[in-house]
Amino acid sequence: MKSREQEYKEIFVAEALEYFDALNRHISDLEKRPQDDQILAEIFRFLHNLKANAKAIGYLKISDLSHKLETAFSLIRNKELSFSDEVVTVLFEGIDLLGELIHNIDNESYGEPDPVLLRNLDIIVDNLSDSTIELAKVQRYNTSKNLSLSELVYIQIKKLDHLLNLVGELVIDRDRIVSISRELGNDELKSVSSHLNRITEDLQYSIMDARLVSIGSLFNKFPRIVRDIATAEKKSVDLTMSGHDIQIDRNILQIITDSLLHLVRNAITHGIEKPENRLKKNKPQNGSLSLVARNDRENVLIQLTDDGKGIDLNQVRKAIVERQMLPAGAVEHLSDTEALSYLFEPGFSLAKEVTEFSGRGVGLDVVKNAVDSIGGRIRIESEKGKGTTFILQLPTSIAVKGALLFEVDEIFYAIPLIHTEQVVALDTDDLHQVGGVMVANIFGETITVVYLHELLNVKEQDINLGDKSRLKGLIQNIIIVSYNNRKLGLIVDKLYRQQDIVVKPLSKPLDAVDLYGGVTLLGSGKVCLVLDVPAVTRYFISRRQVLAGEQTI
Repeated sequence: MKSREQEYKEIFVAEALEYFDALNRHISDLEKRPQDDQILAEIFRFLHNLKANAKAIGYLKISDLSHKLETAFSLIRNKELSFSDEVVTVLFEGIDLLGELIHNIDNESYGEPDPVLLRNLDIIVDNLSDSTIELAKVQRYNTSKNLSLSELVYIQIKKLDHLLNLVGELVIDRDRIVSISRELGNDELKSVSSHLNRITEDLQYSIMDARLVSIGSLFNKFPRIVRDIATAEKKSVDLTMSGHDIQIDRNILQIITDSLLHLVRNAITHGIEKPENRLKKNKPQNGSLSLVARNDRENVLIQLTDDGKGIDLNQVRKAIVERQMLPAGAVEHLSDTEALSYLFEPGFSLAKEVTEFSGRGVGLDVVKNAVDSIGGRIRIESEKGKGTTFILQLPTSIAVKGALLFEVDEIFYAIPLIHTEQVVALDTDDLHQVGGVMVANIFGETITVVYLHELLNVKEQDINLGDKSRLKGLIQNIIIVSYNNRKLGLIVDKLYRQQDIVVKPLSKPLDAVDLYGGVTLLGSGKVCLVLDVPAVTRYFISRRQVLAGEQTI
């Protein structure tokens, strides 16, 4: 696998060669139409971009030469330098040298750029060409060079989207063919299906890899954003970032861009205190904001941490009661993580004032909905007086997902692995009825458990979430899922295996059922419904709130 440095170099060289070809074309046009300001502006733009890109990646010779040429064309554009024959010759030679430097990036024996040409450029840049200093002759051999094309091709993202959809269809058919070959037991068909399996897998990962972009392309926008927001809020904020090289699907990065911006704004406006208040609390005058990306198995974690005032859990619990989301008695029994999860509810905000950037009624529910839409997770960790951390767990791809297959009432279901914490088997006697629901102590943690048959198939008025007598058998298979700082145990009839699936949207009218996130086909040809864990969790919570309300009457 290529290193990130090698990939960056290839991208730089491809773009630099495009700039070089464009410069040759434009300077030829400029020689014919020296008064054309549009051509001059294009040449200036190409040189400016090439200078910046070369300096960023460490190719200082290319950057310095681009700077000299940029300055020369700036003088021509400002009418401070005439576009005479001898100036044209030097500029052509300078662009030829630029091409040589780009083509010889990996050539250690290339040596130093032509000193005579560099002197000529310095004479032009210093606007001395009309003085007694004479421009020296430089022998160039441009006509003897071979022509070459870039090894990189730029592809529109919608074309990659279409390819990925086709690969998804191919994966479904591949699984079906592999299953049929096993059923028939034909050796030749087994061999062909095995080969098809390998090719499809390679194709799938190649397309997914082609869609990956570095998170740095988003992170690099935040230093200026943080500076502007902090200035408007009259605060001082130091931003640190790491994980620029972490790669993720371009569409996923696009979807979470606004969410990350919202979290950064919140951290500065609501989290980090003003300098005078920080000094009173024995904190450094400058607030600290950290943005970190890292890989976590098949997912990407983005962590945003501030050292501000943190979240007051007492205020959160009070707001839950005031907004009638839960009765006071139920709020008292909420764990800290469960209480924090209500920050993501629509309209839930602790902001006491409206600023240019925050406090306009657009809460964290917008962030949560964006993360949910790509099958990700978000959670909060906060300590009053010390700061807050938001952790976004995102899939690297949205087309093919790892899932856990299981069965309820002879119907196949799948749950995305990103929401799956663990799978356990418990004696029915280990389940206890508390407050109208079932709970169990699993590895020292009290987790609410629900019979999935009850939630999916029983009429709403007949649902009894705490009735153990409706369970089948002495041992219960439980899938622990996690969403929005809440864990929930789902009792299923049979557990099968983990498998990569391609999720397809449901057709009407089934698409109106919130509990299902889509459908996929198994290798056996059977339809498998994909559970939407966020929707299942929200539905269960709403049922529990109704139950809690009934018990307080």
